[in-house]
Amino acid sequence: MTDYDVVIGLEVHVQIKTDSKMFCSCPNRYGEEPNTLTCPVCTGQPGALPVPNKKAIEKTVIAGMMCGCDIPNFSKFDRKSYFYPDMAKNYQISQYDFPFCLGGKIHVDGKGFSGKEIKSKDIGITRIHLEEDASKSTHFARSSGIDYNKGGVPLMEIVSEPDMSTADEAYAYLSLVKQIMQYGEIGNCDMEKGQMRCDVNISLKPKGRTELGTKIELKNMNGFRAIHRAINYEIGRQADILDEGGSLVQETRGWNDDKGRSYLMRVKESEQDYRYFPEPDLMPVLFTDEELNNFRSDLPVLPEEIRQRFVNDYGITDFDAQVLTAEKDIAMYFDKAASNTKTPKLLANWIISELLREISKSELSINEIKISPKDLANLVELINNNTISGKIAKTVFADMFATGKAPEVIVKEKGLVQVTDESVIENFVKEAIENNPSQVQQYKEGKTAVLQFFVGQVMKLSRGKANPQAVIKYLKAMLDN
Repeated sequence: MTDYDVVIGLEVHVQIKTDSKMFCSCPNRYGEEPNTLTCPVCTGQPGALPVPNKKAIEKTVIAGMMCGCDIPNFSKFDRKSYFYPDMAKNYQISQYDFPFCLGGKIHVDGKGFSGKEIKSKDIGITRIHLEEDASKSTHFARSSGIDYNKGGVPLMEIVSEPDMSTADEAYAYLSLVKQIMQYGEIGNCDMEKGQMRCDVNISLKPKGRTELGTKIELKNMNGFRAIHRAINYEIGRQADILDEGGSLVQETRGWNDDKGRSYLMRVKESEQDYRYFPEPDLMPVLFTDEELNNFRSDLPVLPEEIRQRFVNDYGITDFDAQVLTAEKDIAMYFDKAASNTKTPKLLANWIISELLREISKSELSINEIKISPKDLANLVELINNNTISGKIAKTVFADMFATGKAPEVIVKEKGLVQVTDESVIENFVKEAIENNPSQVQQYKEGKTAVLQFFVGQVMKLSRGKANPQAVIKYLKAMLDN
């Protein structure tokens, strides 16, 4: 088998969060009845003229600055010939040679999706341009339907340099792009709702050769895991063809995640097929240096900066900070909760191990759960001051998640306050030892692991309320004597 250099580039599409569409005043909302958010402009009626969305342009510029891009003073829109049913005008208003953002980079490092270490490197950004989204096609057994609600929604395309060589690098880059867009309030980036999509360009060349191989584009991937899986499959597929002496042609392929394989969609179009020319119904967009400086002075905080602040201010690990900042809303939840506790590390553990698991099981977002940041912080404080044990806290947490009640209320209602009176604990320990003479004999014979059996017996007698540290102390003292 020939050893190949893998070259990967991503084209990431992000719907911009605005009140209205890109070139008309129709609402930009997801989930409405089909074809209820349309007008003559976004459905391409003769004589209807587009008006650019200022907020969408500003958010594109901000996104570019957050990605380290240069912002030219001059930009313009172009027409891109697009003969598909989901584009009512038969062309798309996009950008070609003068986009809003040029250059830029995103730094990737750490561990990838597969758990392997990623080489620390910068992934270059070629450009970020702004365009209108296509409509949504739904295919049935004998017909297809078009929902024009999505047609005309502001859509930003972030085109990377072909700087990635593994699925892990692509996954890490994509994750960081999503974080930046969320932290900058650019878009929600929900892939299930089509608010973020990704096309992957992959080519292989014999190791050491400078000339790039044939580029093949992958489309129709509905999640980060699917993208990671599709890249690894496509690398293997192309390598097998080349190893057998075959040749590759430039084409667009879809991805079937159920079958775990790609399939041919069409032979790839070239730029000439799109017949770009300046959009005659829109004037160029001009920025003064003062306007660009105003954008720069008010940029949102990057996720990397928040990660570093969490490590410095709250004393949590780099790994914890990475997990907690993966989603902006989770980071903000932790930040609010951490300001109400003396033990932010313990709080981080509870969010990562308990809260995120329950959120995943319930299919709720962090903003939809009933536990407030302050109440979760108070639960952690109850553990920290020995009011309740960690085991009891899990029972309290489950009740909080289901009802939204404060932890203090649940502890009081159910009488869950931890027993710390050492004379009471001592009696529980005596009873456990007297009731289990054979286990006492095992302990005396050197089988010290049986100590955990006695801990369980004491906790059962105390209904889980005995302070574990005090239990172990008295068990060791009595059994050793």
